[in-house]
Amino acid sequence: MSLESELLVVQQAARIISRSDDPEGAIQGILRLLSQLLGLNRGRVLLVDPRTGALGIRYAYGLTADERARGRYAVGEGITGRVFQTGQVELVQDIDSEPDYLTRAVSRGVLPQEPVAFIALPIQQHEQTIGVLAVHRLRQRERPFQRDVALLQVIATLIAQVLRVNDLVAERTAQLLSENRLLKNRMESRGASYGIIGQSPALHQAINQTLQVAATKTTVLLLGESGTGKERFARMQHVASKRADGPFVSVNCAAIPANLLESELFGHEKGAFTGAQGVKKGRMELADGGTLFLDEIGDLDLELQAKLLRVLEYKVVQRVGGTRDIPVDVRIVAATHQNLQEAVNDGRFRLDLFYRLNVFPIRLPPLRARTGDVPILARHFLHAANQEYGRNQVFGTGALELLERFGWPGNIRQLENLVKRAVLMSTESVIRRELIQEILAEEEGICQPGISAGTEPGGLPIAAAGGEAAPPAGASPRAPAPAGATAVGLAADGGVSGNPFDSSEPGLRPYARVRHDERADIEQALQRHHGNKTRAALSLGLTPRQLRYRIVKLGISMD
Repeated sequence: MSLESELLVVQQAARIISRSDDPEGAIQGILRLLSQLLGLNRGRVLLVDPRTGALGIRYAYGLTADERARGRYAVGEGITGRVFQTGQVELVQDIDSEPDYLTRAVSRGVLPQEPVAFIALPIQQHEQTIGVLAVHRLRQRERPFQRDVALLQVIATLIAQVLRVNDLVAERTAQLLSENRLLKNRMESRGASYGIIGQSPALHQAINQTLQVAATKTTVLLLGESGTGKERFARMQHVASKRADGPFVSVNCAAIPANLLESELFGHEKGAFTGAQGVKKGRMELADGGTLFLDEIGDLDLELQAKLLRVLEYKVVQRVGGTRDIPVDVRIVAATHQNLQEAVNDGRFRLDLFYRLNVFPIRLPPLRARTGDVPILARHFLHAANQEYGRNQVFGTGALELLERFGWPGNIRQLENLVKRAVLMSTESVIRRELIQEILAEEEGICQPGISAGTEPGGLPIAAAGGEAAPPAGASPRAPAPAGATAVGLAADGGVSGNPFDSSEPGLRPYARVRHDERADIEQALQRHHGNKTRAALSLGLTPRQLRYRIVKLGISMD
């Protein structure tokens, strides 16, 4: 075969690419030229299946549907898998004498009964292998193998460009579709006007229940894992109620030490304790005429539970150090990720308060039970991150599929933080699947402590939240953890979710007053763990919340 014929193949291949907007037609046309003009037969292009991570035949010429379906290889498996793994050309001059040639896609009986060669080359973009180009040819041909390899390297480069252009078109199209979906969601969803995004039945059920009870005076209890958006639902309930013109006051009962929480909630009189130099209104009074959101109500100690019960029953508060009742008109919306029924049985939560709060429980579904919402939320967070950081990035092929399969133990908060991290880490305009895979691998060890794999807070099956009973967060695509392994649930701010003052956890001590002689130990621990507060806290026998409180009180610099 003359050099003119090889140049003709390249020229015709370039013409096919310029005239085709479909990668299937363009690549199949190129493989047909190789077969008809050069005798490089049964050409196939193998790409990675984002669902399995295996190589599969995506485009081919001269192969049946069954042969294409059989042509699947793990990375490193056989000649094809090895080419993808190493990025090196493989030339097998006689497939019958090569033990690594698997004869998987095309059986030997279909091929000519004479020595058959096999050539496989990597398809690369930016020096990274994305696929494999492979062909058969008869060994006893006059044209040298080196000529075939050189030509196929040119063809592999052309195919890489076809795939690149197709990816760019798909990414921009996906971006437009994403923006359209967000606009559609905001127009159609009842929760969109309150900043709650999603289209899953599980989410809409929670939204409908929240709006249904918003116009009443009923006390509402929001149940759900950490990061499911409990405060956003509480705000929605406030805005949709007749109290919308009144204040919305939020208190995280787990974030404030018990000896300070009473004053925060109920206020104090002048001289009630050392440092009380004046009268201070508590959050209850500040929320008069509006809504008070008590997050992590399960962490409230028994004494404060009794005082809260009195507010619910008599609509009055009494400040610390005071003797008179102050009337308040406040609606309580409480939230917890704990199982309050178990807390009642264990004597950690008052039964009478539980019944007062549990008038209208609303279970917020975990992200893993919100079918189809992960891509919508991921695109929303990407749009917000692009605006915040001055970027213009899009998700690459397969990235959203990886996000959708993840278990999300930290729910919406975890997804938002991950998207922001991906935007900051990406050096291209496309957030590639490989980057998402790398970040998710770092997140795999995180799980929600205190919540069994098949139940929601409150002891109900996950299906009750609108989805099927799910495996442990993040566990479905991975092997189970070894016996005795533990994991710490990290909140979005780096803290540990759960009760920060629970002294039952091994190695952690209950809340104690801050001592100035702790400063040196804390500074050394932070330095030893390179500023990681979670690890430093555990090394000191503290929870991260206890450590953060000490950092603030002692004025420790984190620069």
